[in-house]
Amino acid sequence: MTTTLRPTGPIQQSEDGVRSRHYQVCVNSRAVGETELATHEAFGPEVGRILSLRIDEPDRRRGRGTVAALAAEEVLRSWGCRRVEASVPAESTAAVTLAQALGYIERNRQLSKPLTAGGPVELPDGSRGRPMTDDEYEPWLAAGQDAYARSWIERGVPEAEARAKAAHDHARFMPEGRHTPGVVLRILEDSAGAAVGSLWVSLGDPMAYVFDVKVDEWYRGRGHGRSLMLLAESEVLAAGRDVLGLNVFAGNIPALCLYESLGYQPLTYYLYKSLV
Repeated sequence: MTTTLRPTGPIQQSEDGVRSRHYQVCVNSRAVGETELATHEAFGPEVGRILSLRIDEPDRRRGRGTVAALAAEEVLRSWGCRRVEASVPAESTAAVTLAQALGYIERNRQLSKPLTAGGPVELPDGSRGRPMTDDEYEPWLAAGQDAYARSWIERGVPEAEARAKAAHDHARFMPEGRHTPGVVLRILEDSAGAAVGSLWVSLGDPMAYVFDVKVDEWYRGRGHGRSLMLLAESEVLAAGRDVLGLNVFAGNIPALCLYESLGYQPLTYYLYKSLV
């Protein structure tokens, strides 16, 4: 039997240049599933995405997904893509296993935690959060974009793509800077009143999100990272939200251990694979 991808319509192209197309997964012309492919809105046209890949239940566990994924990669190659990105729900163990078998590498993962209402979260004695000032914002933004880009560069993304993504993501999630509705920017101070770290939380609905949490290098190893996360949870609860999500890059073991100790669980794995 032959597994192929059959387009269900023409290639679509958005105003920002993103190309996409939907396909049926077919076995001898019989539809057994579907997939959607696109180029990447942040990384550019040389990076493809498998937005979705589904095989109907009666045809699962027969290798259809494997062949469909390989066919999807060939389509993206024909579009000029040299890398493919995919996201896999953490609860889909079969999809995670398939991706690993096909050579996909985890770059980062999304975690989440349900928050229990019951008043503000207590910070350790002496720690307190305060709003970020105008004078603090611009240096924080420049340093944050640079650090975010370097996190991608260190995980195999070319520098130009990484810096473009950093600019894209900050513009997307904070279009009006520190005055963007739903954006919470906080500075953590220690018992001596020193600014020891910073926090960026977006009060999205239904899930709030920690976009950046940073302890200044001089103050690391003193528990301030945990205090910043507790501050994030307090801000989210005060805003009436009850779920908090965040991203952690693969290989950042200290951060992953901290989040796991606070009760955060994997929600989505983000993977990539070279097509050249």
